[in-house]
Parts: sequence; structure tokens; C-alpha cells
Amino acid sequence: MTEPARLLARARRNGIKIATAESCTGGLVAAALTDVAGSSDVFERGFITYSNAAKVQMLGVAPASLQAFGAVSEQIAREMAEGALAQSEATLAVSLTGIAGPGGSEHKPEGRICFGVARKDTPCHTETVEFGPLGRADVRAAATRHALALLDQALPAKR
Repeated sequence: MTEPARLLARARRNGIKIATAESCTGGLVAAALTDVAGSSDVFERGFITYSNAAKVQMLGVAPASLQAFGAVSEQIAREMAEGALAQSEATLAVSLTGIAGPGGSEHKPEGRICFGVARKDTPCHTETVEFGPLGRADVRAAATRHALALLDQALPAKR
């Protein structure tokens, strides 16, 4: 498991500022980072874009993408992460969008979370993780841990 304090220290050593764009986790990734004293020199800002309107207004997600792919898709995760970079002073951003539960559908089951990781001047990485029907709190916790791990992996080699 990625420890937020270690992640922030690595980002600090590399001069990286972080932004988050969260839907289904409602700010849990930002909270994990800002729970660490002194995080303000690395954590630039967080966007909680729970509604589609917020994704469009705050992050510049294209309405046509929402219509074509749905909010729970790697395309939207990509646009959210890239939008977080565009709307901030950050150089690294992570995004999450998914179905925490309860519920879901045959095509978008409970526990499906799409992630995006964007860095300035680097193509955005996206992936989908099927956490399964663990229950809302456990899906959100697992998605938060995974987002922190993705941020850690996106940092340059250890300095």
C-alpha cells in the first residue's frame, strides 16, 4: 500500500505538484493526501465532480464524450485527469470515476472504477479496475488506495 507521506515526499523531491479529480470517491484521495502535515507544498488542489455537469463545468469534459461513453469510462477518466491539469498549477493529476454501489448494471457493475493519470507533456494513462461488489465503503477505500498507488507509479524514479 502506498503511504501518502512517502508519496508526497517523493513528489516534493521531484518538484511535482499534484491535483485530483474525483467522482465516486468524493474527495477521499485528496483527504488522504491532505491528512499529511505539510502537504500544501505538493497538493495543489482537488476537484470533486460528482455530477456530469460538474465534470463539464469544472474539468472541461466534453458533453459528447459523456453521451458516447458514459461517465464510467476510461475516456471520461482521461478527460477528467487532463482537465485537472489544465485547470490547475499541478504537473501530475489522478482521476477516478465509477460505480461504488450499491447497484450497478450488467454493463457497468458495482465496483468498476476507471482511473486516469496525466502528467504535463506525457500521454494520459487510463485503466479500469473491477473491485467487485465489496460494498460502497470498501469500494471507495480500495479505489482511493489504487489512485495513490497510481500517483506513486507516475513519479520519476526515486531521487
